[in-house]
Amino acid sequence: MNSGATEAAEALELERLLAIIILPADQLVNFLLSMLLAVALGLLIAVVYRLTHRGMNYESGFLSTLTLLAPIVTLVMFFIQGDLVLSLGLVGSLSIIRFRTPIKDTRDMVFLFWSIATGLGVGTLNWTVSVFATVVLSLFMGIMFVFKYGRPLHAEYILIVSGSDGDRDAEVERVVSGRRANVQLRNHEIDGNRWELTYELRLARAYEQDVRDMVTDLKRVAGVSKVSLLTPQLSLPM
Repeated sequence: MNSGATEAAEALELERLLAIIILPADQLVNFLLSMLLAVALGLLIAVVYRLTHRGMNYESGFLSTLTLLAPIVTLVMFFIQGDLVLSLGLVGSLSIIRFRTPIKDTRDMVFLFWSIATGLGVGTLNWTVSVFATVVLSLFMGIMFVFKYGRPLHAEYILIVSGSDGDRDAEVERVVSGRRANVQLRNHEIDGNRWELTYELRLARAYEQDVRDMVTDLKRVAGVSKVSLLTPQLSLPM
């Protein structure tokens, strides 16, 4: 009698252990499909980021982050699915983590949230919504890139002209003021027979060729030794 009860208890314990170790076939299929879909959508998000990036350069590691973030979030969602204890433990562990990596561009933060949201959607088996949302956002990002949405309507430059003839700064002023640009003199420095003028230029992007022509004309002015045209950092395309 006791032997039969012991065998039944051992069989029940073995069944529980197997239920923990071995996933049902439907759950295993859902998990594999979700991970594959999350990786595919993460790759799409990374490609959209690379194609629509306007800055001078981007970090290649950030593309890997966008690709891997979606499947990692999907994995976390499968871990805590239906388990209140695990979900509370995850919230508690995240509350003590401090992420020190600075995000310089707010656009990068948008792509990070996009990848996280995709992982959440796929991890909760909302495959259709995740795919549809990713495609729509990709098209929207492409449209904004093509039409240069958010790009300033005016171009700004810093013009620095230096020379060694003290009588030529008036001629430089005449050349600079004769263009279709809003010109502001920011600095006028004189050191012996050398002088340096610093201007701030603001003009419509349709007239950017005028700036190049102005630089050419300034180089022809007698006494001018150096002409520098700079773009402020905040005006660089992002």
